[in-house]
Amino acid sequence: MSTVNSIEVENLRRVFTRRAPRKLPWRRNGGGKGNGPGTTGSNNGGNNRPKTTVAVDGISFGIQSGEIFGLLGPNGAGKTTTIKILCTLVNPTSGTARVAGYDIVREPAKVRGSMGTVFSGERSLYWKLTGRENLEYFAALYNVEPSKTASRIDSLLCKMDLEAKANELVERYSTGMRQRLAIARALLANPPVVLLDEPTAGLDPQSARNLRDTVRSLRDEGHTILLTTHYMAEADELCDRIAIIDHGRIIALDTPATLKAGLQEMHSLEVEVDRAPDGVLDELRSLPLVRGVESYASDNGLETWTIRVLTEDSRQTLDALLDLLRASGDRVLNMKANEPTLEDVFIALTGKSLRD
Repeated sequence: MSTVNSIEVENLRRVFTRRAPRKLPWRRNGGGKGNGPGTTGSNNGGNNRPKTTVAVDGISFGIQSGEIFGLLGPNGAGKTTTIKILCTLVNPTSGTARVAGYDIVREPAKVRGSMGTVFSGERSLYWKLTGRENLEYFAALYNVEPSKTASRIDSLLCKMDLEAKANELVERYSTGMRQRLAIARALLANPPVVLLDEPTAGLDPQSARNLRDTVRSLRDEGHTILLTTHYMAEADELCDRIAIIDHGRIIALDTPATLKAGLQEMHSLEVEVDRAPDGVLDELRSLPLVRGVESYASDNGLETWTIRVLTEDSRQTLDALLDLLRASGDRVLNMKANEPTLEDVFIALTGKSLRD
């Protein structure tokens, strides 16, 4: 494996097996209860077979040192399982992976010592302690050298703009402050690799912008960042390269610019309507020139909806879309044509959006 990569993944595969529940003793052979719905007869034998799910299906990629690498995928694509494998929380069924040169199966302790992680929605801080007390506790847990603990904590509090709130209880922190403190916790041991799972989820725009600046500064300091996000504009802005995963397989891997360049012949349409346009979406997807369709509640506080269409012919598709909307009684409020974005790439490759 190449030594220039902080993370190396080769033919990684994970299969989950869910075994059928054990039968109660008195139901195994009918138990004198007849052959009613709760009994086990010969016709149900096939239902007792273990069920398998392939969560990760032979993926391979490398993340270069000092790179921000985005891993994107819809729900159920295998993204979370991949992350848990790299964090040593789940063992792979087959294949190999190394983090900072350490094998995730043979050297899990060294892998964990080389990676700082911040999981979305994870309550990894103690809310009844102050921000500084949290960092002191985790510094001891991570075996940070005692003589350097105080200066390291002061440095991180300054970096995360938390100096003024360092001695306040975490339960009084805003969501953005807690997220910055969680990143400070992940950086206590100065790990070469940092994994950020949905780092700006739930943050207000200003806090999200500040956190993106923090991520860039971590890269500038030499950290390797593995990032997951549902915000395609954020991935486009931050990531040096992106891997798109769907049904357990990587279906595209390149820089955001190169991925978007592959859609040069495509056009992106956005039409805002006054209600959820569920009645026209399937018909729209069936049009021969349409490559992808999504709809979502508009982010304007007016309870309107936006239809986003990726097409090979914007004029012909727009005419057909307007006809469909008029026939269904939907009122068009606004429309525009855009250059293809990273979100359009995702829709074209997977047939769905990260909102699905």
